[in-house]
Amino acid sequence: MIALHDLLSACPDANTVVCRDGGASFTRADFLARVDAIARVVASGDARRVAICTGDPYDFACAFFAVAAAGREIVVPASAAPGYLSDLAHGYDLLLDEQALAACANVSPEPHGPAAFRTIDARAPITLYTSGSSGAAKPVRKSLAQFDAEVQTLQREWGDFIGETVTLSSVPHHHIYGLLFRILWPLASGRPFDRSLLLEPQQLQARLSAYGGCVVVSTPSLLARWPALPGFAGLVPAPHAFFSSGGPLPPESAATYASVFGAAPIEIFGSTETGGIAWRRQDLNPAWQPMRGIDVRCDAHGALCVRSAHLGHEAWHRTDDSARFDADGRFELTGRLDRVVKLDGKRVSLPEIEARIVAHPFIEQASATVIDGVSRMRIGVVAVPSEAGREALEADGRVAVAAKLRRDLAAWFDPVALPRHWRFRRAMPFDERGKLPREAIDRAFAPTPEGFELLAEWGDENHVHAELRVPPTLVHFAGHFPGLPILPGIVQVDWAVRIARCHIPGIGTVRSIDHLKFKAPVPPGASLTLNLTHDASRARVRFAFQRDGRDCTSGTIVYGEVA
Repeated sequence: MIALHDLLSACPDANTVVCRDGGASFTRADFLARVDAIARVVASGDARRVAICTGDPYDFACAFFAVAAAGREIVVPASAAPGYLSDLAHGYDLLLDEQALAACANVSPEPHGPAAFRTIDARAPITLYTSGSSGAAKPVRKSLAQFDAEVQTLQREWGDFIGETVTLSSVPHHHIYGLLFRILWPLASGRPFDRSLLLEPQQLQARLSAYGGCVVVSTPSLLARWPALPGFAGLVPAPHAFFSSGGPLPPESAATYASVFGAAPIEIFGSTETGGIAWRRQDLNPAWQPMRGIDVRCDAHGALCVRSAHLGHEAWHRTDDSARFDADGRFELTGRLDRVVKLDGKRVSLPEIEARIVAHPFIEQASATVIDGVSRMRIGVVAVPSEAGREALEADGRVAVAAKLRRDLAAWFDPVALPRHWRFRRAMPFDERGKLPREAIDRAFAPTPEGFELLAEWGDENHVHAELRVPPTLVHFAGHFPGLPILPGIVQVDWAVRIARCHIPGIGTVRSIDHLKFKAPVPPGASLTLNLTHDASRARVRFAFQRDGRDCTSGTIVYGEVA
């Protein structure tokens, strides 16, 4: 193992391969020359804080050590989205993006080799940005010595087992997990890392065929999807190990890997602030085992606390995770104490999502939550549209407005953080104390007691527009009719009456349903629009259901005074 601060000054074989890219490879000599060129560019200016923003892990690694060698602070943004970088502009003086790094290739090499910038201070400062619970991007300041302590921990745990295998990864290196496992640990241990981003089993098979022994660094969501893709079960040679971090791997996925490869993935638990804390292999034990040299305990409130060299101090650090310990010193995670969630290995701040949505001219109020989807977790938002938002909904419809909001939010967030589920409401579901219960937000994404899913609603007491989804599992389809299920008309009438009573004051006893027409059947899974028009002078509400622009059911609710 080479200490990270000695990486440029140590004297291993110059022909040692640092990075591989299919049939191409970059040696230590190539690496040092590239580091030197970038370092001289950085040192020639007066920028104190240098942000590195490139999707190329080799260029990132060169820039990382070049900035440290130039005596500047390394800044690692969490995203390359233009709006995000603009908001973060106060946090750096120079941005090394792909264009700037490409220009560094034109710097003439030193005639006697790259010797000018080989000394690095072990205390070299590094700032990573992550999502804080307040909504703003949160700087996490570390030193190179902390990262060195962590790669030493990883080497103690798995170095002998991994040997000299190539590291393959699907994890971006601006995430601390990707930075450590994909770049810093391989560099310190003399193992090459692969330059490509691994996204599916056929790519993995191509790399295994080219390199032989490999370890795979990935995320729970991707690992959970791979077993269903072509080529998964026939990977030859089998990877030495799969590493996973960013959230829990589903037990069924862990069992699949154990069955196919003889071992479940090694899951890593930790955070940007704490570094790695614990690990587990679910085929051995579902509880988390603290890494060697890491002390853990719970405080009086059940919050997990950690003490380690990864923190850069000797005090206990309180995390936002609650935990429960067993008799063997392992622990189970029992929930989060803040509103920062992990999606596909990325920290996503729900308050930050909400703040950006409310800043949009279409939205007055918003609350975000996490939806447990079919294959992965997604963000869901309950939003109250502004007048401009209501006009857009009237003109363009719910789907178009939701797509517009997602496109605009993409300037600040990675794709994984963009909300996929939207519920537009006339008002937020505050309780009698003026609080917004989390359960009420979660219920917005589930069927109502009446059975339908309410996707959107807007309008006033005289004109109401609602969009509904008809769940395929709705009990009313049973027996109506065998082999050709359709939604009973009486159910549609009941839904129209109930929604009218929610939004139109004064509707009391329903005296009759006049002018009732059934024009088209409603199958399971259908999306319906419901338009209500109130004629208060005649105590009538006209209702009309449509599906894909086609009339389904219509009629007039005739009501009396409220009893």
